[in-house]
Amino acid sequence: MTSVRIAWRNLWRNGRRTTLALLAIGLSVTLVLAYNGMLRGYSDWMLETITGPMLGHVQVHAPKWRETRDMDRTLDDVESLVAALRRDPAVVDVNARIYAPALAALGEEGFAVIVIGVDLAEETRPQRLLTGAAQTLGPGQVLMGDQLARQMGVKAGDVIALVGQAADGSLANDLFTVVAPARTAVDFINRQGVIMSLDQAQTLFAMPGEAHEIMVHARHPEDVPALVDRLRALPAFRGTEILDWKTLAPQMVALIGIVQIAWWLVLVLVFVAAASGVANTMLMATFERTHEFGMLLALGTTPRRLVWMTTLEAVALGLIGAACGTAAGVALVAWTHRTGVDFARLTGGGPSELTSFGMIWSLTFYPTLLPVDVVRVIAAVVITSLLAAAWPAIRVARLQPARALRD
Repeated sequence: MTSVRIAWRNLWRNGRRTTLALLAIGLSVTLVLAYNGMLRGYSDWMLETITGPMLGHVQVHAPKWRETRDMDRTLDDVESLVAALRRDPAVVDVNARIYAPALAALGEEGFAVIVIGVDLAEETRPQRLLTGAAQTLGPGQVLMGDQLARQMGVKAGDVIALVGQAADGSLANDLFTVVAPARTAVDFINRQGVIMSLDQAQTLFAMPGEAHEIMVHARHPEDVPALVDRLRALPAFRGTEILDWKTLAPQMVALIGIVQIAWWLVLVLVFVAAASGVANTMLMATFERTHEFGMLLALGTTPRRLVWMTTLEAVALGLIGAACGTAAGVALVAWTHRTGVDFARLTGGGPSELTSFGMIWSLTFYPTLLPVDVVRVIAAVVITSLLAAAWPAIRVARLQPARALRD
């Protein structure tokens, strides 16, 4: 405790220099946490946008369906498969879907469309295909992608004809009332999609109890590999194709990987800033106190204790700076998480969303931090402080009492 008190007192001998070092470390930590919050929020935003409404974290199909899109390549007894998936504690929700090409007509002109049969109760949940849709679909009712509706001149309440091929090769056709144009996060559905309830699609396309795809959302994305392994081991899923989102969207994996590399580059900047602040402060303090160190050595203080005190000063300097920077950084991220970061506003206006990878991307995302992010930054500062203290500590350890007293 005596060494700690002496180290603390020595740290504040030159209050201006120590304050400047603390500001440098604190500002670096603040900026890194803010940037880390933006990167994590950006990664979560990308992952949620691509997996939430369209891909899910895991997809189940009949073999070869993704390559051929044949109507008759279906999953049988979908209700049992969905029930088995929902029993897994790692699963949040399960959505079965049907995709069927068809022709839609309001008058004489026909338009190529994709009919999507969905579980409306699941698809209207947050971050899903029909999030925010207030309409409920009764018998003979559908939603239509807003761009397709404009192209066809369809308004709410209009009756359209749908004609396609059923899974058994027969003709699928019926009349449906468009309840409302739908704006989804999936571009091709906005341009070509006609959405109806799953049971209605099963009836129209002669697919009783069948579906083309089951989309699964996991409670935590990191649980997906284990979830896929468990599903592949279940007898009910034998003979099906089970793929995770990384396999389905490798380009998104590459983008998120780039974000991770950017985070490590910024962490290196923290090391450099912290090392510069601590090393400069400790070296100056060591040179200024050479005479004092010589006197302590002459009075019997061991070099080991002097090294210990020097190290304590460096660690204290790093911890105080990291604590101040962490408080400011966490507060900044919490504030921007509540308000959101709007890229359109930051760049001087323009569209509030863009289309990429077949998805509609909102240009507002919400920075966020996890406890592990804060711990890593503080640990980096402490380690850097210890490394920066090595040179001053070695110099102190090599001091000769008589020579130090003359300096």
